[in-house]
Amino acid sequence: MENFEKGLETLKEKLNEQTWPAVYFFKFIVPSENEKISMVHSLFDDTADIKMRNSSSGKFTSIGIKTVMMDSESILEVYRKVSKIEGIISL
Repeated sequence: MENFEKGLETLKEKLNEQTWPAVYFFKFIVPSENEKISMVHSLFDDTADIKMRNSSSGKFTSIGIKTVMMDSESILEVYRKVSKIEGIISL
């Protein structure tokens, strides 16, 4: 978990160079289980542009989300929440 938080600190430094609010693109790969996909969806409101694509094997689903974020901390909070979803990969 320590490496995860260090990675978030590095990301925060880069994000703080931007002007906020701004459009941000999240990309996740999650096991193709309705519960896990719903958990990702629940982190975003109806204004988010969410695109999903299944892997060729059908075992995984790629989820791309483009949405307006208010600041770097709100982005980091999303990454902290998704990190609790078993099997998820944040890109």
